Amino acid sequence: MTHTLHRMGSAQSLSEDLVLLIMPSKDINHEGSAPKLRRFFELALENGAIKIGDCRSGNEYYQGGVTEMMSNVQDRAVIHAVFKDETALVSMLRALKQEDLGLSVVVSGLFDSVGKCCREAGLEKHTVNQSLGRWGRVDGLPRGPVLEINTMCGHGMVTVGRINQITDEIKTGRMTAEEGAEELFKPCMCGIFNPHRAAKLLRVLTGQAPPAGT
Repeated sequence: MTHTLHRMGSAQSLSEDLVLLIMPSKDINHEGSAPKLRRFFELALENGAIKIGDCRSGNEYYQGGVTEMMSNVQDRAVIHAVFKDETALVSMLRALKQEDLGLSVVVSGLFDSVGKCCREAGLEKHTVNQSLGRWGRVDGLPRGPVLEINTMCGHGMVTVGRINQITDEIKTGRMTAEEGAEELFKPCMCGIFNPHRAAKLLRVLTGQAPPAGT
């Protein structure tokens, strides 16, 4: 799940950014997996997910709503759920353990936070992937909250230009930070963008709140 590994930000900010991915294995257990994937969506919503998404068919805006997205889940889909706190994530992990869907599940977040949640849910980590940061001409990258918002879409669909445009809209009072965050979620087809965290970062960008940790 490398497209969620490169999220930037302070530990305080990233503590509200926890992503789950579930997927079948190609040519092994993908046939007939759609009902299991749909059940994952149901469990995620029941246990406090703030967003869900389907990497194969697109997010709720692309498909016309959450109900349509859940109905359209296909075998071989790669689906996601975003959580904003450890309590909800632990609840979800416990539900998945009890459901035993038989599909690979990946948790993305800060090491300490993910480890704590797994232990509380009675689970052991199997494999760990770690981002090694950015290499090359990093001097051209945006700084601060803009980069933090941009990296919440691992495929780069939430562009810097769009973030700046939304920031201007908020500054002039044409939309709230929450509305802006929801607009930024829309192009993230996988649904891994975290609008709860994005709204907080937009408030920092527009001078409505201090940076996290200050």
